[in-house]
Amino acid sequence: MQDFTAGGTNALRASFASSGNEEFDRRIRELVSEWGVRENQDLIAEMIVTALRMGSDAVPVADLKLINRSLKELRQAAKVFAPYQGIRKVAVFGSARTGAASPEFQAAEAFSARMRDLGYMIITGGGDGIMGAAQRGAGREHSFGLNIRLPFEQRANEIIDGDPKLVLFNYFFTRKLNFLKETHAVALFPGGFGTMDEGFECLTLMQTGKARIIPIVLVDKPAGAYWKTWTEFLHRHLLGQGLVSPDDFHLFRATDNLDEAVAEILQFYKNFHSYRWVGSEMVIRLERSISAQAIEELNHDFADLLNRQPLHAGKPLRQERDEPELSRLPRLICGPHRRNFGRMRQLIDAINGAELAGEMK
Repeated sequence: MQDFTAGGTNALRASFASSGNEEFDRRIRELVSEWGVRENQDLIAEMIVTALRMGSDAVPVADLKLINRSLKELRQAAKVFAPYQGIRKVAVFGSARTGAASPEFQAAEAFSARMRDLGYMIITGGGDGIMGAAQRGAGREHSFGLNIRLPFEQRANEIIDGDPKLVLFNYFFTRKLNFLKETHAVALFPGGFGTMDEGFECLTLMQTGKARIIPIVLVDKPAGAYWKTWTEFLHRHLLGQGLVSPDDFHLFRATDNLDEAVAEILQFYKNFHSYRWVGSEMVIRLERSISAQAIEELNHDFADLLNRQPLHAGKPLRQERDEPELSRLPRLICGPHRRNFGRMRQLIDAINGAELAGEMK
């Protein structure tokens, strides 16, 4: 299972937190075993302890209902995505109001068809407009729908309606978590408040290091100015007032060309596979090793980021034993400053363009 926090979740303690009563601990462990749980028994037991503690903490019933409903939604979504963990996915956002005749709709449909042909699956909010266009392009078999229950609309688009990969959420926060947790890239098409919300959520989590860096591409219709205007606003008002840094603009790319949008995602995974934080060390997993000369050049070019611990080739660390499926991949290990994730995105791009081991420039 991929860790969307790039190691933060994996680093959490997995041992059983006692209830404080040995007899209760024994009965809880016995219940978990009798239920048929074979893996992660300590985590399941701890969740039971947490639920029991809420019962004795006089938590208001409204809070209990919210927590219970949230847990059910997270469980259902995890169950739906579990069989597809080995397949990369793109989350597509955009307006539900976009008509089928619009160039934005056609661009979203064509983009999703291209990504499907390249082996990716598509995740949308399951509604109409851009969401329906993306799922029309990807097809039902290659689509997930994360639908939200709203006072004025609950209907999923005709492509995903009735499919087992359609999940209905009551809360936006559980829905948002699953978008980012399950996707390997984000494509935003023109949209309203919801599209802005999803885009800024992704950028905020990446900028602060709370979520792993993935490609974010802002896709417009041919010659469209929607994202150009948006980017100009960021430059003029956010960057101009010192509220963001210039390197933050490396976390996304805006384009009105579908070829460029697709290439942005493919280039990100050209050689880079994933990364994971182990304490202060960043372990970068690659598809193929890069040359010693390339590593030296990267350490020179990114000295500002890597002066605490430069890049060096290495083997899987002991803490990575919980990801045995990745043990075959070559590693680069470093200790970058965890304050400039736009610069880290530049490092990933540079690694993708680096000379491979055994190649001659």
